[in-house]
Amino acid sequence: MGCPEGAIEAIEYRLRYQAIKEARPVFSGLTVAQLCAIAKVSLSGYYRWNKTPNTPKQQADRELQKLIKQIYDQHNGRYGYRRITMELNRNHHQKIGYKRVLRLMRKLSLQAIIRRPRQGCTIVRGTNFAPNRLDRNFTAERPNEKWVTDVTYLTYGDSQKAYLSAIKDLYDGTIVAYEVSQRNDNSLVMKNLAQALAQEPGAHPLLHSDRGTQYTSSQYLRQTTAAGITISMSRVGKCIDNAPMESFWSHYKEEAYYDYKFETYEELVKSIKEYIDFYNHKRYQTKLGSLAPAEYRALAA
Repeated sequence: MGCPEGAIEAIEYRLRYQAIKEARPVFSGLTVAQLCAIAKVSLSGYYRWNKTPNTPKQQADRELQKLIKQIYDQHNGRYGYRRITMELNRNHHQKIGYKRVLRLMRKLSLQAIIRRPRQGCTIVRGTNFAPNRLDRNFTAERPNEKWVTDVTYLTYGDSQKAYLSAIKDLYDGTIVAYEVSQRNDNSLVMKNLAQALAQEPGAHPLLHSDRGTQYTSSQYLRQTTAAGITISMSRVGKCIDNAPMESFWSHYKEEAYYDYKFETYEELVKSIKEYIDFYNHKRYQTKLGSLAPAEYRALAA
């Protein structure tokens, strides 16, 4: 059965009235009468609608919108509707569905930061290549079964370069260890690997990387062999072979690097530390049952 024409018209008018009310703080230079004229509704009709008490559901939505905006601002726009829903249900004792949060975020014109595609792959040099043993099987049954690693470059100050190396566990997405340096050399990768092994003593993972110079060096081969690590490397020009690491770089840069200005190396390093702590301990993930990586990892202990 279709809706009566009058009911549809009433809904349209209510939406216009609501839009006028929400636009008043934004367009403070316009009077209510001018806004009504733009929306093609009568001034008396707007005031009559505005005096009508909110229903309990409308009032609940207004309170929820305030909380959503608070969470969104607290995380600098990093949270989309899924993570805001998880935050509401976990830490604010709400029982809210994704669709309701999405609807209210759209009313508030809130949208999570959109990741930009990462361009380019590592230039291949060296001779100590390993086969692609990971073979895009990005799942793991236990912690420290499979690690992936990579180096990305960053800038600070007057286009000065810094380099971030990180190791990610495919079981839960935890960044096991990371290292920042002003030089993209073997020492950067070796220190990162040593940190990961110190963090997870006794680990003997499959460790996947691209074919960058550090990973094909004799030093890397000796250090991984001594630690009982099996190495795996992406094929030439196949960045997707290391998709989980590419995904982490994309998240990090969109959420904590792009649109930020770091005057000094120390500011950049501090920001990286804060983001990785956030990523491991506070960035809830649907695939982990609304847990952060560190929380999910703790359940396997």
